[in-house]
Amino acid sequence: MAELRGPDSSEDEQSRLSRQAVFPETVDINIRQLDPIPAPRAFIKELPLGQAEARFVLRSRQEIRDVLNGVDDRLLVIVGPCSIHDPKAAAEYASKLAKVHSELKDRLLIVMRVYFEKPRTTVGWKGLINDPDLDGTFDIRKGMWLARKVLIDIVSKGVPAATEWLDPITPQYLSDAISWGAIGARNTESQVHRELASGLSMPIGFKNSTDGNVKAAADSCYSASAEHHFLSINLDGHVIAAETKGNPNCHLILRGSSHGPNYDSESVASAMRELHDSKASGPSEHGLIIDAAHGNSGKDENVEACVVEDIAGRLASGERGITGIMMESFLQGGNQQPGPLSSLIYGCSVTDRCIPWSRTDELLHTLAESIAIRRSQTA
Repeated sequence: MAELRGPDSSEDEQSRLSRQAVFPETVDINIRQLDPIPAPRAFIKELPLGQAEARFVLRSRQEIRDVLNGVDDRLLVIVGPCSIHDPKAAAEYASKLAKVHSELKDRLLIVMRVYFEKPRTTVGWKGLINDPDLDGTFDIRKGMWLARKVLIDIVSKGVPAATEWLDPITPQYLSDAISWGAIGARNTESQVHRELASGLSMPIGFKNSTDGNVKAAADSCYSASAEHHFLSINLDGHVIAAETKGNPNCHLILRGSSHGPNYDSESVASAMRELHDSKASGPSEHGLIIDAAHGNSGKDENVEACVVEDIAGRLASGERGITGIMMESFLQGGNQQPGPLSSLIYGCSVTDRCIPWSRTDELLHTLAESIAIRRSQTA
């Protein structure tokens, strides 16, 4: 019997297929328009990561791994806007963060939130890539270009970047400049995102699900550490069968839930037991990250600041199991409704409420002091 295989992918076969008609009655019934986007390599070529910046990304990834695996006793702090909507404001925030990081880098490993994709519970603005002009024109090509430019600008300031991976195609355009990534609460059980995480080159945090389920995220840490095979695209935009080695640096993020917060000591201890039972290894054997925003603060920036202070106190007292913290912070406090850039308050979030910079600076110093106290007690 002849060997079974799929269709040929040679250029001759592609040319033949392009001449074949597709029955319009069976495809694209609910598609209004299909706009071609250049392959990832085109964006990377136009906005390349320089050699110095590439070395910086590699070094910061390793430093994050060392913190997550208990080799480095600093605290990982992932802090920044809920989402990026204004490149100018993002650059100003990164400059401020670079300055404080230089001051506190012996105690804190600070990484900036640079989130371009926002999952929505129903509908709403889905981030800079999806709608960069915040006006419903959805110029995704412009959004992807802007996202990459923002990343290159931030990394060039000596600030490591963190993002949430939502669309499985996006990493091909941006991942070379990212030092840490997250899989959000809505996708933590998604096989697609577990497969994606297994092949990404940076540490990945899985958040507990929106209903508070920690086991799902713990299982994701274990699953993403294994090899996977799945459909994807390469830098040239070609559909490929990807084979991954598995990501050994996946870890859990406690972000609260629809039922309330889970940042307390008992919740941390319970989550660590879930990680042990899931057989997740690597960072999961040493600790987890607490997201002080979202369900842990009820999306109230004042409560969020109190959560950070509570965690700082527990770190100073010697509590183990917390390797990092996440904060939503911007130049201005609170938030505003999305709209054209010219109509917005500069430096104020258009998604979740954020802690203002002045208060953020205080909290970062409080966290740094807590690590200094912890060190003095174990010396």
